[in-house]
Amino acid sequence: MKAPRPFLRIAAETEVELAVGPFTITPERETVCDFSAVVHTDDFAIMVIRPGLTNDMSSFLRTFTPLVWLLILCSFVGVIVALAGVVWAEDKVFALCINKLLDKVALSVIQIITQQGTNWVPTADGGRFVVITWILSSFVFMSSFSGILTAMLTVPRVTIPIDSLADLVAQTHLPWRVEAGSFINKFLMESGDPVRQKVVSRMAGFIPDCWTARQAVANGEYAAVCDETSMKKSMSWDYSTTGKCHLYIARQKVYSNAMMAVAFKVNSTFRSKADEIIMMVKESGLLERWMGTEITNTSQCLRPPTSDKRDTFSALSVQAFSGPFLVLAFDYPSHDEQDSAPHAGSAVSVGTTPYRSKQQRMTIY
Repeated sequence: MKAPRPFLRIAAETEVELAVGPFTITPERETVCDFSAVVHTDDFAIMVIRPGLTNDMSSFLRTFTPLVWLLILCSFVGVIVALAGVVWAEDKVFALCINKLLDKVALSVIQIITQQGTNWVPTADGGRFVVITWILSSFVFMSSFSGILTAMLTVPRVTIPIDSLADLVAQTHLPWRVEAGSFINKFLMESGDPVRQKVVSRMAGFIPDCWTARQAVANGEYAAVCDETSMKKSMSWDYSTTGKCHLYIARQKVYSNAMMAVAFKVNSTFRSKADEIIMMVKESGLLERWMGTEITNTSQCLRPPTSDKRDTFSALSVQAFSGPFLVLAFDYPSHDEQDSAPHAGSAVSVGTTPYRSKQQRMTIY
């Protein structure tokens, strides 16, 4: 992809006396033209469409990190193994003759962690101690899970897909473009960083500048890499026109403290006088005041997308509950018909002596 011919080189090869710009000062550009005193410094970043609320089927699983979920799964399996081992050992000691021990233990552990009533409790104290420990642990887990899930449904959650150059090149749904003739292209390619080089090699094309491409970026057609002053001016225009924020500046800087100046033909007689005017305008505060009048209404749009003001509460959609509904569709706990009424002679109170007569032991299970 061939970039347009740089404007500074065109100016240097003709009778043009100066180019206002302002342009970023680079060693390569200083070989073809002279620069005035620095007008201002600026940063370069990525401008994308502003992220909004997102819902997906797995949102209810994001209450904990994958490591926490893995530890919970390991605890779940460990409790089943421990409880089955303790009850099996007590069965050998007290001759309880428990049928389908593993099935009952697994079902009881599942019912406890999902806060459902369990119809089977170990008869001996050792097994009951394990059950009580699991009940307390499950209470802490479910209380934390329900609290975090409530907060996630109450407070809007915004996922920012592109907040750095790495995020930009890692995704494929949004193309990006760079300003034509910008020094950023050369800087990224010569940086030696594979991520930065991919920004140039995989870009979708060029744009004249961010101000020209502001509407296309706000519509989500592509992202743009350019100076923050142009991006803030685009934000000001967007908010003043629509009353909403449709643009977002990524947090990572592509380039920091770029020095901007007016370009003159080599050995131009006008440069010294221009330097005096530029310094006078800067020292008097006129430049800062002028930029302040040009760039307004940006404070709201520069805030994180999670802090966007909403006049009313957003109604929860079916998509927000799609994950829990899917789990609920497969959640049909099986209850034995014989569990609907307590068995004669069964012991369910903690602390009872697990001794039974031979006839009772034969009828309990």
